[in-house]
Amino acid sequence: MISKTKSKNSVAEHRSRSHDQASVAVITLSSSRTLANDQSGDIIQSLLEEEGHTVVARMILKDDRTALKSAIKDLIRQKKVKAIISSGGTGLSPTDITIETVRDMLEKELPGFNAMFMQLSYPQVKSAAMLSRALAGSIKGKMIFCLPGSPRACKLAMESLILPELGHMLMILGN
Repeated sequence: MISKTKSKNSVAEHRSRSHDQASVAVITLSSSRTLANDQSGDIIQSLLEEEGHTVVARMILKDDRTALKSAIKDLIRQKKVKAIISSGGTGLSPTDITIETVRDMLEKELPGFNAMFMQLSYPQVKSAAMLSRALAGSIKGKMIFCLPGSPRACKLAMESLILPELGHMLMILGN
């Protein structure tokens, strides 16, 4: 059994060697948003930049599986892109295709991401937190996070989950 002290030191050691900066792509899935009114994308970009990360691509896509898959494949091929964060398309409506599309592409999934996101969301939205279909994982050594389209949900996920661990995750993946 590993002692708590040794475990904490391991996490601290990994974090100390992790990247301070990452190049990130931001994708918003929506049939109605544009770059001019994409509050969730703005929040994601602003929070990334405040932490020293660079947004190297930002796009709005319609809720279309083929378009999303193609955009992700293109971003994954770009050496400068280390992570992708999407917002929108995670709900229950027939047009919400993000989770099914991305999950099929993942090499490794982090199921704890959605579990923690639901737990953090509960105080804000109560039982509606169970409707969250947030997703995180890796594809070809790059991290991908799929967030709901709500600006408040994006802010919560970024501040509580993604930003504290992004550099650590990328270090583990060898980026």
